[in-house]
This record gives sequence, structure tokens and C-alpha cells, in this order.
Amino acid sequence: MSVGEANEATRAVSGGIATARWVEVIERTLRWGTEIPGAILLVAEIAIIASGVVARYVFHSPLFWVDEAAAVMFVWISMLGAVVALQRGEHMRLTLVLDSCSRRWRDRLNAVNAVLIAGAALLLVPSAFEHLENESFIQMVTLGISEGFRASAFLVGFVMLAAIAVLRLGHCRWRDISFALAVVAVAGLCLYLARPWMMSIGNLNLLIFFVLLLGALIAIGLPIAFTFIICTSSYLVLIPKIPLVIVVTRMGEGMSSMVLLAIPLFIVLGLLIEVMGLARALVNFMAALLGHVRGGLSYVLLGAMFLVSGIAGSKAADMAAVAPGLIPEMKRRGAHQGELAAQLSASAVMTETIPPSLVLIMLGSSTGISIGALFAGGLLPAVVCTLALVITVYFRMRSQSESVSVARASGAEIRRTFVVALPALALPFIIRSAVVEGVATATEVSTLGVIYALVVGALVYRNFSVSQLVGILRSTVALTGAVLLILGVAISMAWALTQSGFAKQLVVAMSSIPGGAWGFIIASILGFIVLGSVLEGLPAILVFGPLLFPAARAMGIHDVHYAMIIIIAMGIGLFAPPLGIGYYAACGIARVPPNEAMVRIWPYLGALALALLLIAAVPWFSIALL
Repeated sequence: MSVGEANEATRAVSGGIATARWVEVIERTLRWGTEIPGAILLVAEIAIIASGVVARYVFHSPLFWVDEAAAVMFVWISMLGAVVALQRGEHMRLTLVLDSCSRRWRDRLNAVNAVLIAGAALLLVPSAFEHLENESFIQMVTLGISEGFRASAFLVGFVMLAAIAVLRLGHCRWRDISFALAVVAVAGLCLYLARPWMMSIGNLNLLIFFVLLLGALIAIGLPIAFTFIICTSSYLVLIPKIPLVIVVTRMGEGMSSMVLLAIPLFIVLGLLIEVMGLARALVNFMAALLGHVRGGLSYVLLGAMFLVSGIAGSKAADMAAVAPGLIPEMKRRGAHQGELAAQLSASAVMTETIPPSLVLIMLGSSTGISIGALFAGGLLPAVVCTLALVITVYFRMRSQSESVSVARASGAEIRRTFVVALPALALPFIIRSAVVEGVATATEVSTLGVIYALVVGALVYRNFSVSQLVGILRSTVALTGAVLLILGVAISMAWALTQSGFAKQLVVAMSSIPGGAWGFIIASILGFIVLGSVLEGLPAILVFGPLLFPAARAMGIHDVHYAMIIIIAMGIGLFAPPLGIGYYAACGIARVPPNEAMVRIWPYLGALALALLLIAAVPWFSIALL
């Protein structure tokens, strides 16, 4: 999930360094120099992939150069997007500690974060240059150009990330900058001086880099992607002394996967569904069916989240597509605002198992599991979770009265809203059926979905706006960069853990848990609930998922079954207060104070936990549709 809504930008501090005019000019230039090229590349990628789909399915003459061209553009979009996300404060991070600090300490920690981001980016600049030199001698098969065109994206990206972080320091006071530099220098010196001791304790040193250091950096609000860079780079430099070019090389390999090309396209599609009126049409139809029932809009909320979830690429985007059309009316009918935020949070837990989910795509790409199998396997677990929430809503609504009674919609009204919603209602089913049945790849389907949403939004719902389209492109570039930077560095981190022997030790340790397969599953559920609440779900799955799948296979647990278990467990942790950052995003979207829903969310999370245990106990739910 993207948590940009929960992030705060580094604020300008009175009495600090005066932000000179030239600093503002540089910041503006960098902003336009990343957002505009990123948006142009995104449009070009959609056009190229669409042309490839038309050539293959209409003219039966595939364009073999399309995949390579799209892959080059994708890497550039990802790195430029990482810069845009940093400029907009939309990289995933945990802000609970920052939010609870006084302004003085918040300013200090923001300065520390800016120094660490600059340091992490600069640390990889020489490696990115070396990677560029190595790749420049290799020629692409179909395009006939140097691989240096793709590799140069990393060098440009890291240089610009460092520049943005240094410019951020221009908004800080001198004493905060001095404090930050001193803290980072002392911490680095301590790690260097402790190197002989850390080497003597063997793989226990992993606890220092990937538990203590990682936990400390996440706690102070450093974006997760840069936390991974610092922890992985520090370990590789100090312990096995492996050149950091391996980090960039692994990032390049991971971010060049053709499977991942679907990510920005599904993000665009999800945002189009929201702004073009498709989501609103779905909500209106379901409200006409169930609006007169006690708590009927709560059922509409659950159904709408099921239909639109997984497409937007972000749990926050899923919630934002549904909540604005329902929450005000639910409040008008007398529903408790804490109950609304609780229902919205709980309904987002299982969304990552519903295809086409970016988490399923990225998990499949990092573990080698079939994306089609994951898409098929995620449907029934999502149905089980949704039914658990429906039952919970039924019993909770029985004791509550609505201050405004709503008449049952007439048959004519239901038919009218159905006809209006039909183009929107067809889209999720078309996408999921095409991918699950293997008619087309996720990338091809997402491209056609974008074109479909544009046409339907402009001609049927008449909500097309150039300014909205530009905003969608900018938001897509930023979210793609934030997600893919985490994925690239997570692949490097997983490689480092594997090289250290930790992966093998983890498999042995997890395999020896009492209770056999059930003990392993329970330990995984508890572990991913915790990881989902403190690390954010996607990074947790990308780093630890590939390490645990070998142990699951050794226990006889089906890959798809295990994937559903850990994804739902991660979702529960992500929305479990007081640490789950998804919970605070839901409260922000519903415009409800977090304390209002803190108590009311637990019955829903309890129902989801029971549903998860049922899914874990009955593998059929995960593998029946394979």
C-alpha cells in the first residue's frame, strides 16, 4: 500500500537557513525535470504496449521490439518516479514516532532523515556508474542498442535523489543540520569500529543490521526504501566486503522483469476508475439494491471494496475510490463515525488477494510462482474474508438504529442504476477473467483496461478532464517509483541474506517448529501480522516471503495457499492499531479521528482472523480454482 497521505513533508523552519532564490529554482527545475519526462514515458509505454497488443491479436503479427522498449521505459519511469515520490513526500515510511515528537525533535529527525537519504543515494552513485560501464558493452537483441540506455536510469536516479535530499536541508536550521551530521557520523563510526567483533559472532551480526539498525531507521521515519539501502549496503561493505555494484545489479535485474510492467498500468487504471466516475456508478447501483436495509450502506461498502480492490495498486487508493461516495450518506443516516472508519479499514485487509493485485504480481515475480495461479487462488479467500465481515456487520447493525429511514428503491430505479453501472461493472470481471483464464497477460489486459476506462469515462460518464489525466499520470509515476524502489532494494537485501546463509538457517529453524505444518503456519501468521504492522506489508512480503517459501514447500504447503495466508496476515497487521499505518490512512480518508475507531475495529479484525484460520485450515479455498 502507498502511505503518502500519512507522510509529512519536511517543513521550513523559521530562523533557519534562508531558502535562497536559486534553491527554489533548482527544486522547481528538478520537479519539472522528473514529473514531465516521467509522464511522457508513461504515455509512451501505454501506447507502445497497446500497439503490441493490437499487432498480436488483431493483425497476428507481433512486434518483437515492444517488450524491450517497454522494459527500458519502465526502468526510467521507476527511477524518475522514485525522485518524484521523494519530492512529494510519498515514499512509504512509519511516522508514529515523528507524529508524537515535539516540533523541535521532529525538525531534528527530519534533518537526520535528509542526511541519511542523501548518504544512501550518494553511496550507490559510484556503483551505478560502474553498472553503467558494464552494461554499455551489451547490446539489446531486438532494438540493437546498448543496455547502457537502461542502466543509465540508475545513475541519473541516484544523483537526483541525493540532490533532492541535500536541497531539503536548505529548509532546516543550522543546528539541526549539525545535529544530524553528528548523529550519522557517530553511528557510522560505531559500526566501523565494531566490525571485528561483529565478524566474530557469525550470522548473529545480521540482527545488528537487519533488526536493530533497520528497526531504528524505520522508527525515526526514514522511508523504507532508503532504510533497506542503508542496512544492505552497510552489511555488504563491513562484513563480507562485497562491492556495492551488486546492489545496483540486483536492482536492475529485479526491476527489468516483464511481469512488473503491469504495475504502472494498473495504477493508472485504478485512478481512472476513481476519477472517471466508474466507481461512483458501482456504488450507486449497490446502494439502490441495499440502501433500504438496516446498515445497508455498510454492505455496499464491503461489496464496492471487493469489486474495485486490487486494481488501483494501493489500499489507500482503493479506499479513496469508494469512501467519498458512501461515508457522508452513512453519517447522514446516523451511523457512528468510528464504525465507518473501522468498516473501511477492515474491508481493505483482504484487497491484496483480489486480482489484479500488485502485491500478487510482485510476490510472483520475486518467488517464481505463476501470476495466473496467484490471481486464481486469491478470489475465494477474499470471498471468505468478505463473508466474515458481512456477518460481523449484520450482528453489529442489529443493535443500532438509523436516524434516517430510506425507502426501498423502485424496480425502475434499480434497473436504471444497473444500466448506468453496467460498463463499470463489466471491467473488473473482464480483467480478472482474461488474466485468470490465460487469454492475455496482466500487462496486456491492464493496457486494454486503461483504454476501456478512458473511453467509457469520456463517452458514457462524461468525466474526462485533461487536468485530471495529468494528475493521474503524475501520481502514477510517483507511486510506481515508490513501490519499485522498495522492490529493487528488497531483492538486493534478500540476496544478501541468502548469501550469508541466513535463508538456509531460517528454513531449518522454521521447519523445526513444534506442530509440523500447522506450527509453521501459525508462526508465519503471527510473524506477518507483526511485520505488517511495523514494516508495512509489501516490503515485509518481498524480503521475507521468498525466504520462507522453501520452508513451506518442505512442509508440504502449497505455494499459492501459503501466499494467501501471509498476504491476509500482513493485511491484518497493516490495519491493526496502534501501529498499523493502514488504519491511520483509512481514518484520514474517512475523516474520522483515529481514537473514534480504535475500539470498534477489533470485532472486524477478530472476524478476519477467524477467516484467516479457516483459509489456513482448508487449502481448498486457495487452490480450488487453479
